[in-house]
Amino acid sequence: MSSPSTALIIGAGPAGLTAAYELLQQTQIHPYVVEATDRIGGISATINYKGNRMDIGGHRFFSKSDRVMDWWLSILPLQLEPGQTIGELNYQGKSRSIPTVSASDKSLGDNVMLLRQRKSRIFFRRKFFDYPLSFSLGTFSQLGIGWSVKAVMSYLKQVVQPIKEEKNLEEFFINRFGEHLYLTFFKAYTEKVWGVPCKEISAEWGAQRIKTLSITQAIKHFLRQQFSSSSTDFTQKTTQTSLIEQFLYPKLGPGHLWEVVTRKVQDQGAEVHMQQKVVKLELSNNRIVSATVQNDITGTTYQLNPEYVISTMPIRNLICALGEVVPADIRAIAEKLPYRNFISVGLLLHKLAIQTDDNPLIQDNWIYIQEPDVLAGRLQLFNNWSPYLVTDPDKVWLGVEYFCQEEDELWQMSEAELQQLAVKELQKLGIISADQVIDGTVVKMPKAYPAYFGSYDEFPKVQAFLDGIENLFLIGRNGMHKYNNQDHSMLTAMLAVENIAQGRTDKSTIWEVNTEQEYHEQSE
Repeated sequence: MSSPSTALIIGAGPAGLTAAYELLQQTQIHPYVVEATDRIGGISATINYKGNRMDIGGHRFFSKSDRVMDWWLSILPLQLEPGQTIGELNYQGKSRSIPTVSASDKSLGDNVMLLRQRKSRIFFRRKFFDYPLSFSLGTFSQLGIGWSVKAVMSYLKQVVQPIKEEKNLEEFFINRFGEHLYLTFFKAYTEKVWGVPCKEISAEWGAQRIKTLSITQAIKHFLRQQFSSSSTDFTQKTTQTSLIEQFLYPKLGPGHLWEVVTRKVQDQGAEVHMQQKVVKLELSNNRIVSATVQNDITGTTYQLNPEYVISTMPIRNLICALGEVVPADIRAIAEKLPYRNFISVGLLLHKLAIQTDDNPLIQDNWIYIQEPDVLAGRLQLFNNWSPYLVTDPDKVWLGVEYFCQEEDELWQMSEAELQQLAVKELQKLGIISADQVIDGTVVKMPKAYPAYFGSYDEFPKVQAFLDGIENLFLIGRNGMHKYNNQDHSMLTAMLAVENIAQGRTDKSTIWEVNTEQEYHEQSE
């Protein structure tokens, strides 16, 4: 039986662990974290396979919120390599130096951040194109004069006659890039990720994920690259998020940071229980008065009586746990909220087929696979995220990514079948040769991406019902059914804790995170 000053935190991902950490800093409330899986970090976990580490999806540690950047660096200081320099953080009106350690300082071991250069490209027509698109002669030469003229005319048409009210994601893309560029570089990949036509996806997805990115922004960024003599500002405050050129990254992957956070909160008295899930929540007078938790190993259950509940569990599961007290129409909407599952196939190779003598490993962090004749949607090159993710620096460690529904044939495939599929498709694209594959593994992540179709248009009704439960706070990606970045999820946790600390039951500030053009740098 828990004390009245306990906060039950459902989920040990970035949002849940940030909430636990902040509760310890700001309140006397006891954090009690339950995690349904055997992994810390949620979708930001790092999988260790025979010493080779996989990042689930690739996570750049970058935020326009100084509060979040400062938080990360308080956990893992930045280790600079020779020749690397950075600026300052300006947080809460105070400018100060960013905590750093030199590469020669071994006192922190692996508990450091690295400063990494970003490079990502699109693979299309068996060629590489910069992403975001660069407007160089090389790009136009690859695409051809005819294609380039069509792209320019299509974009100018959209500038003169924009779609006034964007009803879906397709119209969102066309307004910013023109129809020709959308069909070439955005449509196929986006529909691989979501499994439905862009016409069926809410324009809100674009507003949250790529915000102001457009041809105009891409051109301005390209010109700054060509004519600016100064080095890129570390904080990159004026740079659109999709265009940033460098980012922080934990030496051993994002999951390592959250493992360190877990140890820190446990040292301060918080409890973190793995392979335990909330199966029932009891309501009384618009408050959750008890929670039933099931141990997945033993099958036994126990009950908690928390003063507060902070949830990152999928909305569908949360509504199910609340049971019949939820109105039938709300249950129906929640049941039809869609999610996309994520599969990453790790492949260890001697070398790539596309390497050159002077460049044995292409420099991309990740590659968008726009080709419609394969199912693979994206390719991670873990060596380039951090060289410490790979046990042997002479080997190549890849992550081939697929997106699907639970009922899809892809999700039902065995590990061996998925590895064979990944090898076959990358060989078909000319990226690898099957005889160079040494080993492989598969990671499946259910409900990785909350989707913006199905019953999503009616989600405000679900939100209003859940916000009416006074001591329940929804945070994080799945907790809010909102495709947030890691820093957004952390900010929702910070704001939820501030509400608790100050006795506020209004949840509106939490929902405002990632709805404006700029991130919430600090709460009012």
